[in-house]
Amino acid sequence: MNKNKIIVTGSAGFIGYSLCIKLLDRGDNIIGIDNHNDYYDPKIKDARIDRLMKYSNYKHYRADLSDQKSIYMIFKNHKPHKVVNLAAQAGVRYSIENPLIYINSNIVGFAYILENCRNHKVEHLVYASTSSVYGANTSMPFSEHDNANHPLSVYAASKKSNELMAHTYSYLYKLPTTGLRFFTVYGPWGRPDMALFKFTKAILEEKPINVFNHGNHTRDFTYIDDIVEGVIKTLDDVATTNVKWNSDKPDPASSKAPWRVYNIGNNKPVKLMDYIDALEKALGKKAKINFLPMQLGDVPDTFANISSLTKNFNYKPSTTVIDGVSNFVKWYKNYYQK
Repeated sequence: MNKNKIIVTGSAGFIGYSLCIKLLDRGDNIIGIDNHNDYYDPKIKDARIDRLMKYSNYKHYRADLSDQKSIYMIFKNHKPHKVVNLAAQAGVRYSIENPLIYINSNIVGFAYILENCRNHKVEHLVYASTSSVYGANTSMPFSEHDNANHPLSVYAASKKSNELMAHTYSYLYKLPTTGLRFFTVYGPWGRPDMALFKFTKAILEEKPINVFNHGNHTRDFTYIDDIVEGVIKTLDDVATTNVKWNSDKPDPASSKAPWRVYNIGNNKPVKLMDYIDALEKALGKKAKINFLPMQLGDVPDTFANISSLTKNFNYKPSTTVIDGVSNFVKWYKNYYQK
């Protein structure tokens, strides 16, 4: 049984909470950090933490990553073996209206994580990136071995910045880092600001749902359990240098430093209208749809090439959208007593 001491930032969040449960169940000691911001209803964050606090091997801190002193003291007091950084200001659309929030949380906050990992000799830092970094790329499926230098939102730019910052620390200080580009995560205990939550609530209340790009999106929807499995596989396997890395033809996904970037998705893009159809079937109700144009900062399609993650970690997402959406609806009705 593992007895790692692991800091998980964003532990009150969707992915952070789900990851903590799995790590706690296998015996790791988890130090959770979250600022409990009100970007979406804090009640669900509090409910997640209430469940985590039932574990004797869980310790929680309510702190912001940009609070340099608090983050330093947590690292100093606990001396973690590994760190998973999932805390971030989320949301592509929100970043268009409030760009500076993303700079403070996602860039300044991440710099403090890197500094503390360096100064406290952390064995491995795994951190959340996003499929949004692909931005203006249209070559499908998105591959981490292609350049991703044209982000279309401040959120995406902040996450691309994290990858570059991590590379520098990996190179200068030999800090092993692994970045994971998440593709449209969904499932029980999810985020109320995400489409599945909004659609479910509206359909149950017989209100119309807003469907952008006239429903012509495709998304590589990835179920939360499959995501958590991938995060743990990479966390347990410390990033190493790519001995075949060629500076004349540099691979954007690896380095001569102990730094790696992986896509983590389902590798099976689904049309948004098929996703809505699965939701309608799970709810036993038809949606009233308000079709709208494409939103600024959005990309029409996402499709993850996960061959590197599969090759290196035997990663095989197994949850279909039909099953995943059905599981979410069961949880939603139970949680909200619908």
